[in-house]
Amino acid sequence: MLNREEVFKKVLDCSFKVHTALGPGLLESAYEACLAYEMRETGLIVEQQKAHH
Repeated sequence: MLNREEVFKKVLDCSFKVHTALGPGLLESAYEACLAYEMRETGLIVEQQKAHH
């Protein structure tokens, strides 16, 4: 199990990778999908936004 700092580092690294690859100007949903993909590739378990009922 990863500690908090290890998870934070993975999220930060993935965020930087997505921002560098995509740049500014896209819809939030595009960044969200790419970030979720990158985080899953590192082994993190990721849930994206869920609809509220």
